[in-house]
Amino acid sequence: MRGGRAAVFGLAILAVAATSPASAQAPADASEKEIERYRAMISDPMSNPGFLFVDRGEALWKTKRGTKNVSLEQCNLGEGPGKLEGAFAKLPRYFKDADKVLDLEQRLLWCMEKLQGFDTAGVIKNKFSGAGRSPSDMQDLTAFIANKSSGMKYQAQVSHPKEKEMVAMGEALFYFRAGQWDFSCATCHEAEGQRIRLQGLPVLGKPGKPAQATMGGWPTYRVSQSQVRTMQHRIWDCFWQMRFPAADYGADGITALSAYLVKNADGGEIQVPSIKR
Repeated sequence: MRGGRAAVFGLAILAVAATSPASAQAPADASEKEIERYRAMISDPMSNPGFLFVDRGEALWKTKRGTKNVSLEQCNLGEGPGKLEGAFAKLPRYFKDADKVLDLEQRLLWCMEKLQGFDTAGVIKNKFSGAGRSPSDMQDLTAFIANKSSGMKYQAQVSHPKEKEMVAMGEALFYFRAGQWDFSCATCHEAEGQRIRLQGLPVLGKPGKPAQATMGGWPTYRVSQSQVRTMQHRIWDCFWQMRFPAADYGADGITALSAYLVKNADGGEIQVPSIKR
C-alpha cells in the first residue's frame, strides 16, 4: 500500500511540475503564435467574417426608422452630423446636447431616440446576438462606425471636466473589489505574465502597448462565438465572470471603464474588426 501511495504521490508531483509556469510557458507561447497565424490568415476584408457585420451596420445606418422616419445619417458622433471618419477614435467623449460623457453605443441610443423617435427597448433587449437570437443592431452599427476609424490612433478625450471625472470614475472601478470572489479588473489585468486558459491577460492598468493593442482591437470578431463583440459586451462578460451583478446595457459605469482604458490606450492604432479567440 505504501508503495502504491508513493507512486501516486510521485505522479502528482510530476503533474504539478508539468503545469508550473516555467514548463507551461513554452506551450502557451506556441499556442499564441498559432493563434496569431490564424488571425493573420483571415484578417483580410474578403475573408474576415467581421465585415459581414460591418455591411449590416452600414445598411442600418442608412435605414429610415422610428416615428420620424429618418435614418441615423445625421447623428453627430462628435465630429459633426453624419461624419464617421475618426469619430470612434475620440470616444467616449462629452456631448453638450446630452450634457454627459457617452461611449459609441450610448450615443447611438441617444440618436435613435432623439433623431429617429425610435423605441430602443427592443434594441436594448437584443443588445448581444447569439445562438437562436436575431442579429444585434448595436453590434452591427458599432462594427460599421468603428471600422471608419480603422488605421487611425486613439485620441483620448480628457479636456472637459466631465471627461476627467469619467476617467477618474473608471480608474476607481478598475480597482474596485467585489463579488463572491472579491475580484476587481486589476486582479486579472494589473500584473505581468498572467494567463487564463492559455490566453495571455494584458496589463491594462497603465498606459502602454498592452492597453493600446487590446483597446485597438475592439470591436472584434470572436471566432469561438461566431459574433462581433463590442467593448460593452467585453466588460459585461468580465463582470459576469467575476460574479459581479449584471451590468445594465449603456450604464455609465461601463462608459467610465471604457474612458479609463482608452486613456491608457491613447495613441494606439485602431484595427477593427479584429479577430480574437
